[in-house]
Amino acid sequence: MTTLFRVLFISYLLIGCGQEKSDHKTTTQNQTAIPDSKSVDLSPPKTSGHFFVLHRFNDNKHASTSISNKDLEKHFRYLKKQNYYMATMDEIIAKMKKREPIPSNWVHFCIDDSYKSFYHNGLPLFKKHKVPFTLYVYVEATERHFNDFMSWDQIKEAMKYGTIGVHSFGHKHMTKMTPEEMKVDTQKALTLLEKRLGFKPTTYAYPYGEYDATLQQVINSFDFDLIMNQNQGGFSHKSPLDDLDRIALTGKASLKAKLRITYLPAIWHKVDVDRKNRILRSISLEIDPKFKSVECYISGDTWHILKPKNGKITKIFNTKLKLNRSRIIIKTPDNAWTSQIIIL
Repeated sequence: MTTLFRVLFISYLLIGCGQEKSDHKTTTQNQTAIPDSKSVDLSPPKTSGHFFVLHRFNDNKHASTSISNKDLEKHFRYLKKQNYYMATMDEIIAKMKKREPIPSNWVHFCIDDSYKSFYHNGLPLFKKHKVPFTLYVYVEATERHFNDFMSWDQIKEAMKYGTIGVHSFGHKHMTKMTPEEMKVDTQKALTLLEKRLGFKPTTYAYPYGEYDATLQQVINSFDFDLIMNQNQGGFSHKSPLDDLDRIALTGKASLKAKLRITYLPAIWHKVDVDRKNRILRSISLEIDPKFKSVECYISGDTWHILKPKNGKITKIFNTKLKLNRSRIIIKTPDNAWTSQIIIL
């Protein structure tokens, strides 16, 4: 990873960057060293690909995280009709490592948690339409034979048609762990995956899409090729290798609308949160100076119009956060997105 991109990556951390656990009323995301924006290319990439994340398939008991077989097949047919390319994870890794532009028609599906509904309902459709995927395995659930999750034999069968990624051992809210606990969980997952499957996966997806600077640093220490979040956004050759956006595709989600979302490079300088009182105080970030107006959304709130000044955005909100996991989204007029996650 080049020094230039590492600077951008460090800048683009989720909430909690630079924080220590304490009883302080207000916590602030601050970079240890804010780079000169002139040294970072904030111009939007010409093209962005898309990662889509799925969980359950044809599972009416868990409708909020499930997609019907009918809708999934509809999506596959639309993508093929519109000449989208179902890239393999290996193809994406190769381009990302070389920092080659990602074609705008590249799409890849990620399957989180390794539920049995994927094996019984989803996998047959992926096979039928010859769509590659990455299955992110919740290792403890498989190792201890939890009822709703795939067995090792089922995972081995799925490997014939896609690849495998790490989704942690215990699928905990890992930002609540100590760094040592994070390391133990990740190493345990890798050890078992290698023992049961014969190799170590090279990509990782955060459980619940939650992480902070500490967790990111720990997961980076395991040298994964790519690390996935679950924020709305496209991905490009400018995206941080350890902070790749994936768009959730569940229920009656509009695939066409999600495909219009592209990647927006940004330097997030500060997200000021009063965690005790659940208030987002303010944000500060930089984007390409060409944007004179953007929209900003906070989970559970409404869209706000913001006016950057030479690419700089500073906004005082003092907004009550309604959810334990909230996202701040910045969207440009041409639908390029950047976001941050707040975990209370």
